[in-house]
Amino acid sequence: MRRHTIDPRPGWQQTVEEQGLVYPLTRHPDGSLRPYWDESAYYSFTLPEVEALEEVVEELHAMCLEAAAHIVAKDRFTDLGLTDPRLASLVAESWRRRAELPTLYGRFDLRYDGTGPAKMLEYNADTPTSLVEAASPQWFWMEDRFPGADQWNSLHERLVEAWRRQARLLPPGSPVHFVHSDGDELGEDLMTVAYLRETAQQAGLDTEALSVERIGWDRLSGRFVDDRLRFIRSCFKLYPWEWLTTDRFGPHVLDTLDNGGGTGTTCWIEPAWKMLLSNKALLAVLWELYPGHPNLLPAYLDGPRELASGAGYVAKPLLGREGAGVTVHEPGAPAPVREEPSCYQELAPLPDFDGNRVVLGAWVVEDEAAGLGIRESAGLITDEYARFLPHVIL
Repeated sequence: MRRHTIDPRPGWQQTVEEQGLVYPLTRHPDGSLRPYWDESAYYSFTLPEVEALEEVVEELHAMCLEAAAHIVAKDRFTDLGLTDPRLASLVAESWRRRAELPTLYGRFDLRYDGTGPAKMLEYNADTPTSLVEAASPQWFWMEDRFPGADQWNSLHERLVEAWRRQARLLPPGSPVHFVHSDGDELGEDLMTVAYLRETAQQAGLDTEALSVERIGWDRLSGRFVDDRLRFIRSCFKLYPWEWLTTDRFGPHVLDTLDNGGGTGTTCWIEPAWKMLLSNKALLAVLWELYPGHPNLLPAYLDGPRELASGAGYVAKPLLGREGAGVTVHEPGAPAPVREEPSCYQELAPLPDFDGNRVVLGAWVVEDEAAGLGIRESAGLITDEYARFLPHVIL
């Protein structure tokens, strides 16, 4: 794994915008606009490195499924902050009937520097983003700059095939609604959903676009409807489950949740059992089940334990996105009291490449490793100001 500097392509911004990346710049706190898509540098990997990372990702995914099974079997939902017995019961039923429910993708965040084992930082298996840039503009950049080279990137083909295989699990006779939030000011959620809708269409599915704010509730039929008053029988949503179940219409979501073949219900993609994998408590459960595993970091739910006086730790809220609420605590620093439930994970500083802190986003489609996206940041926390850099296999 190496970082290389390179001159950006002339007209790069217009190029990536035409390829679906309509958010190539990020506005920083000082008001300046700086590249989010950053092709002034790139990373290279060897084929053996990528093959080894693929094996790690698929092993981690299998371990996460085992951890989900453990949480359900041992009724550990309160460890995840799922204190509503009805919601916990529905999540458990969703897990038990997962073979009947469509599920698409997820993204592991990994610490890796090319010299030691990759370490799992977290798993977003419900609403992962940075998909568009990983699947499309990154591939076309490689074809422009390194014709004939390769990339860890089979995302598009695997997504299309996943929809094709799982079409039989969708309610027949109605379109799949693809939903984003109008609160997305950058356009990232909109374009992620639009891209996934395109992959579903290429798989032969009938689709409709809709914002979550325009989903209606038909009191007479007890069903969710779209803006043309058609029943929503299946819905891909880039909207976290913790929001979906707690906003104004949350009780209706639970009343009409399709956990496999139900009539008069809505099939949500991702399914409810993905709440087990996108919760940071998963990190602590994994460490309990696989202590000392080379691709895991020690993690606990009841406090930092030995990490406070040892390697240091990172405190993470159980639910969060883009580094929100994450705090870094160096060895020996006093442990602050956190009011919200948190996971305490061993501090493993992101590797430094020429002053840039890098994290690998490794994609899973269904149960298989499918691609790589790389983000850089100035600090130890990969936040909303991180940059996306392309990669190539050399």
